Amino acid sequence: MEDSSREHFSVELCARHPGKEMDHSGHSGKESDSRETQTIDMGLHQETYDVNFPQPDNTSTSQVQESKCDMGRHVVKYTGDKPYMCGECGYRVAQKSDLTRHMRTHTGEKPYKCDQCDYSAARKSTLDNHTLAKHSGEKPYMCGECGYRTADRSTLCRHMRTHTGENPYKCDQCDYSAAVKCNLDNHIAAKHTDEQPYKCDQCDYSVARKSHLDRHLRKHTGEKPYMCGDCGYRTAKKSHLSRHMRTHTGDKPYKCDQCDFSAAQKVHLDSHLAKHTGEKPYICEECGHRAAQKSNLLIHMRTHTGEKPYMCGECGHRAVQKSHLMVHMRTHTGEKPYKCDQCDYSAAQKSTFNRHFGKHTSKKDLDVHTA
Repeated sequence: MEDSSREHFSVELCARHPGKEMDHSGHSGKESDSRETQTIDMGLHQETYDVNFPQPDNTSTSQVQESKCDMGRHVVKYTGDKPYMCGECGYRVAQKSDLTRHMRTHTGEKPYKCDQCDYSAARKSTLDNHTLAKHSGEKPYMCGECGYRTADRSTLCRHMRTHTGENPYKCDQCDYSAAVKCNLDNHIAAKHTDEQPYKCDQCDYSVARKSHLDRHLRKHTGEKPYMCGDCGYRTAKKSHLSRHMRTHTGDKPYKCDQCDFSAAQKVHLDSHLAKHTGEKPYICEECGHRAAQKSNLLIHMRTHTGEKPYMCGECGHRAVQKSHLMVHMRTHTGEKPYKCDQCDYSAAQKSTFNRHFGKHTSKKDLDVHTA
């Protein structure tokens, strides 16, 4: 009669111990001898060998099942096999739990809820990062280059790429590369994916990713879910809030490698670099005007089209540039940010302030000549 206390299942010979079997704790055991093989289906296609493990009377069935799971993970580690496949996109993984997490990218399920706000996450580690960053105030990770601090180590790693210029995420269909994986995903969806199943019901916009459609819809709804805790500034995009926060922190992570200039935004560094290279690749077809930045050319083109897209909500005044509208708004708010350090004069515009300051300079010159 067969001993019922012995558990039979198949294992692969461990690559670390050729010719030996592995016990259910993952360590090599005695030399294998010939026994009838009983295969347990772990979704792996490989040669199997029988091994008998004594099961003490005090070992529960759940403990034995746990040992089998450990063995399955151990075998997969050495075979490189990925038996679990996503039926939506073909993504393959070695463990069922990894596939479960991946499926949430398709279903949108976010089972991990924050108990202090309405935030939810698809992964527990993401919720932990949120809690640390938003509710603890602790930011233990600091950039040695510029002093930037964050609650999340992975966020610091991404930030460091603004100093190193590293773009580790490469597109396999063109020469595009990105510092952050989500930027590469966005690029592939926009440039290399013909299918755009997510359609806006208010205009003809369509896109390959639902998250992009959600962002687009904010243009119609006016929703601005991201708010600055320092001044109340609100925006529709998280990346815009991150850039805005640098106006409070003074963080300027983009450094010029030819002088000591630094900028809070990459586009400002790019504009500055044109001073060193003298390159102005963008040309106006109307008049031949050249610009170092595409955005500058677009602003210039408005001198031909007469377009004034920025409008004052108080009086209807329209401006060619957003900065011009901001200056105009000071006529309503009374704000005068330019202060004279030699008297109590202040001005709403820098040009007006410069004219005033010239009076002090001229007076000093006159005093010198008189003396």
